[in-house]
Amino acid sequence: MAELWQLGAGELANSIATGATTSRAVVEAHLARIDAVDGYLNAVVRRLDDDALAAADEADAAVAAGGPLGPLHGVPITVKENIDLAGSPTTQGLPVLAEAIATVDAPTVERMRAAGAIPIARTNMPDLGLRVHTRSALHGLTRNPWHPGVTAGGSSGGEASALASGMSPLGLGNDIGGSLRNPAHCCGIASIKPTLGVIPVATEIPPEDLLLAAQQMLVEGPMARRVADLRTAFGVLAGRHVRDPRSVSAEIDDLAAGETLTIAVLADPPGGETHPGIAAAVRRAADICADAGHRVVEATPPDYERTIEMWSRLLIADLSVQRPVLEAVASAEAIACIDILVGFWPPPSLAGAAEVQATRFRLMREWSAFFAQHPVLLSPTWALPAFEHDVDATEVAADRLRATLRPVLAANLLGLPAAVVPCGQADGLPVGVQVIGDRFTDLRCLAVAEQIERTAGVPTPIDPVTGSA
Repeated sequence: MAELWQLGAGELANSIATGATTSRAVVEAHLARIDAVDGYLNAVVRRLDDDALAAADEADAAVAAGGPLGPLHGVPITVKENIDLAGSPTTQGLPVLAEAIATVDAPTVERMRAAGAIPIARTNMPDLGLRVHTRSALHGLTRNPWHPGVTAGGSSGGEASALASGMSPLGLGNDIGGSLRNPAHCCGIASIKPTLGVIPVATEIPPEDLLLAAQQMLVEGPMARRVADLRTAFGVLAGRHVRDPRSVSAEIDDLAAGETLTIAVLADPPGGETHPGIAAAVRRAADICADAGHRVVEATPPDYERTIEMWSRLLIADLSVQRPVLEAVASAEAIACIDILVGFWPPPSLAGAAEVQATRFRLMREWSAFFAQHPVLLSPTWALPAFEHDVDATEVAADRLRATLRPVLAANLLGLPAAVVPCGQADGLPVGVQVIGDRFTDLRCLAVAEQIERTAGVPTPIDPVTGSA
């Protein structure tokens, strides 16, 4: 019989609602799991035991009273440390923000609580989310449950490590350059970067106002071991919120019962090398989709490498404005990682900024036409397996880092939904396959990801001590 910490969020919610278990028992099981494994991983950096247990008792009282229950009633969750959780610091991984206590929840936390979820802990992230590897100046290094010597990804690496090892069934992260998807690939879990604006983003910790790159590319979203839990969380989180002027309440396309699609497969994206095991995992996902009745074709979206360039150049403008502040508060490694990712391109100028915006619009238009013919694109998440610790801040590894990350960047630049589902391994490490669609097709992406998951399986939770599931 499975332990409570091994179950998904939906299974836990059902067991609590039916009286098969209690929220207190579920919360205690996950806190005990943190006790057991976080010493190996350093994924959880702040525990909320007292508040979580009190909330669990309230959840159990609500079940006993027989009233209506939310879809995540009594289920524990974890929250990355750059998302406001009232009464807890939004540290961004920085010593200077160690006491930056939020007084109100971020919209995503607010909605998760309203659905009955119970925050039990905060998770680690790199300084200001500026790396694709999780080491913070405040909390140190987070390890990957699959292998202690390789990265858990970033910047939501603490979340992914906690989920993959059973410390949490569901978590919240964010993504401007793959930060929900990079760790999912590295740790063997599922995640979705939503369509820009579908899930609101807001903070009360300065700076509250986003610069242009963040306005056009930054999202928050859920992370879990199972795609069904992402779907539940997406339903809870989506919709306009007054605190995020970008946010919208939109009709989100799903996959109808029995519907089949033309699915484009891009196993070896242009612009660099792809590990053979990762390309094979993408092709395996394509075979699963074909077996489900979809028409699978090899196809590359328009001007693929140009999207990578435009992502870099758009981000450069924000970072150039923020550079004096970043250098004052962030680690040298965080600054080095950003310099590697964006340093290949010329410094921003007014003419260059105008070119980026016009090119971005053209690419959005051309990719939309591509999705009209191929509603789903399967691609790698990373083109290479998880790298050794701190490679992302090493100039000698610059080409490797750019090659690794190239498949995740288009979805950020173009505001597209991109789900990640585990599908096999490469060099003994998990491989995440991206399911990308046009804007406002998030549920369709999740539906295809779930079809892949049914055959490929769920490889976590994994025990970081024994290395077994």
